[in-house]
Amino acid sequence: MISADTIPAAVPTWTPVVEALRSELAEYGGLLQLIDGQQKKIFALDSEGVAEFVPQLEQQAETARERRDEREAVVRDFARAHGQPTERPLRQMLTAFPAEVRPLLEALIDEINHLLQRTKQRTRQNQLMLRRLVELHHELVPALRPQAFTKTYSRSGQVAVAATTAVGPTYRAAG
Repeated sequence: MISADTIPAAVPTWTPVVEALRSELAEYGGLLQLIDGQQKKIFALDSEGVAEFVPQLEQQAETARERRDEREAVVRDFARAHGQPTERPLRQMLTAFPAEVRPLLEALIDEINHLLQRTKQRTRQNQLMLRRLVELHHELVPALRPQAFTKTYSRSGQVAVAATTAVGPTYRAAG
């Protein structure tokens, strides 16, 4: 990891901040791409395909977290080197950067925030679709084979559905 304290004098002190933001942005972009891929598998009703995305998503989310932590460390180093409070958010430190760099930093910050918002939105959509598919499955299977399920009620009034095992095939060949 490059820190603002350890860079040579020829390299501007803001360069590690920009590099860290770009790296973080790339990881969030990769995460959104995986979430979109998972959503396509959900639409295709490909349960195995959906499941294959889980470890990839977990790994990508961890990588994005690592890049965010690295970026926060670089920003703290920059703040320390420029007499700014280390807990101050990057957006509030923009005045410590050269004027020509501020639009780039603002654009990177805005794009990261936009990707985070889209990632959270798509994740919620995927979770809702998966939840609804499971609900439909629980409704559809007993409707197709009602003889294969028995409903019982507990003392608290909750419904439990149990599958019975001694039921013949649902479909039989004609002829």
